[in-house]
Amino acid sequence: MPTYDYACSDCDHRFEELVLGSESVHCPQCSGARLQKLPTTFGVGGSQTGPDPMEMPPGSCGTCGDPRGPGACSPN
Repeated sequence: MPTYDYACSDCDHRFEELVLGSESVHCPQCSGARLQKLPTTFGVGGSQTGPDPMEMPPGSCGTCGDPRGPGACSPN
């Protein structure tokens, strides 16, 4: 559901509001309707499942399939 940040032009109160459909939004502090929509940041909540990708060992080499990982089959 879309959540927007607003600034009230009447009392300068800043707030976040969940907006459903075409419902009108009013300032919770002064009930004013002269609102400016502010840029918002997008956040995603939740919990991580499974191993941390930063701690996982590298996969097999895409060229030869060596289980030591990418570049293991290169002649160094």
